[in-house]
Amino acid sequence: MTNHHQSTRGEPRVALVTCTELVDLDPDDRLVLDPLTARGIAAEAVVWDDPDADWSSYDLVVLRSPWDYALRRDEFVAWAASVPALVNPADVVRWNTDKRYLAELSAAGVPTVPTSWVEPGETWSPPAETGEYVLKPSVSAGSQDTGRYDLADPEHRDLARAHVRRLSTAGRTTMVQPYLSAVDSEGETALLFLAGPDGLAYSHAIRKGPMLTGPDLGPDGLYKAEEISSRAARPEQLAVAERTLAAVPGGPRRLLYARVDLIPGPDGDPVLVELELTEPSLFIGYADGAPDRLAAAIATHLTRRA
Repeated sequence: MTNHHQSTRGEPRVALVTCTELVDLDPDDRLVLDPLTARGIAAEAVVWDDPDADWSSYDLVVLRSPWDYALRRDEFVAWAASVPALVNPADVVRWNTDKRYLAELSAAGVPTVPTSWVEPGETWSPPAETGEYVLKPSVSAGSQDTGRYDLADPEHRDLARAHVRRLSTAGRTTMVQPYLSAVDSEGETALLFLAGPDGLAYSHAIRKGPMLTGPDLGPDGLYKAEEISSRAARPEQLAVAERTLAAVPGGPRRLLYARVDLIPGPDGDPVLVELELTEPSLFIGYADGAPDRLAAAIATHLTRRA
């Protein structure tokens, strides 16, 4: 599965980390391969839990699509800590793979979606007020185990309780958030940042259409399909993204990439839904020059480690 040839010309070797279901990488990530080759960088896809992978043989190990880790987060975090030359770094992976980081960012002054948390074993009743709410686990990838509930509907209230029970029984923490209706018209804006000589720099943005149509009724694949289009980021979105990145533990300069997902709040101002620092889709196929910018970011990190 993994090709462990040592490069004959002495080029730097980069592992692009994926999972068994995407052994040849996500199609979007494949767009970086030619620009890396053009820079004399030998890159190959490696499955994160492949027991035969020799991580020490790579000059840089880049997390890309290990999207099956959510139910094995402890194993994944321990693996990350064992890998030399990992980007983004292992301590960032530990912090960012549990969405309780949103509470820290909120405390640091970042405008975030209001979130409450239900720990395993805690009893939970839907809020008395009606309206739509989103329930999801604090550790998840690809919008798995995520549902949207209209609490004015008695059946939805029952399904919401069942959703929390299902996660709690599995030992998982549930996040409870109001559904921000602006996503139905405006969509979600993902701002992509890539490493440059002076640290992270804004690269491009995309619009993600609304994905949550109703209650979560159980697993349905590795990730939910997304409706994506390119979009220009507005100054107020860039300002929230910069404030978010400034609050990352250890600072943003160590990062190879970051994705900041924003939705308009009730007053129209952007609020943070998620900060993706571990395995985000980077949507480099949606912006001119983005594959080359990602290759340049990887080259920058190789130079730092040389």
